[in-house]
Amino acid sequence: MQRLIALCPYLVLYLCLPLIAGGSSAYAQGTNVAFGAIKADPSLPVEVTADSLHANQADGSAEFVGNVRVGQGDMRLSAPRVLVIYNQQASAIERLEATGGVILVSGADAAEAQRADYTIDTGVIVMTGDVLLTQGPNALTSDKMTVNLTTGTAQMAGRVKTILHPDSD
Repeated sequence: MQRLIALCPYLVLYLCLPLIAGGSSAYAQGTNVAFGAIKADPSLPVEVTADSLHANQADGSAEFVGNVRVGQGDMRLSAPRVLVIYNQQASAIERLEATGGVILVSGADAAEAQRADYTIDTGVIVMTGDVLLTQGPNALTSDKMTVNLTTGTAQMAGRVKTILHPDSD
């Protein structure tokens, strides 16, 4: 499967400038990434579809299993399993826990990881486990990526690697 997430075109420029002269790949322990196009509104409604639903009234959770698709505005998330955890009043979603191979897409850009935890109130998504972020032919990998949808920023940590393809024009 292809791995995707929304990145502004300036991300590649931001990361490439110091690297283009030195080669096509770079390694780092962690890097901050500016994501102008990944801004999203966490207050928008969240739509979830799946093959099955298991609701638990006792702990205020709902487990969606099988071809799970989550949409919020222009952002899409898919995974084999998504656990929705409601706040104590059971009036709103507190967070989503997606597992089993997660794909997060916004526009033509995307990210993939083994797990994604999305805290709705803060607008923060933490993706862990073989994270791959792509924009066109350029890619970044890491162990963990934290995206703040409200500020439009992200941080990648844990053996960050990037492969950059200079513009061929």
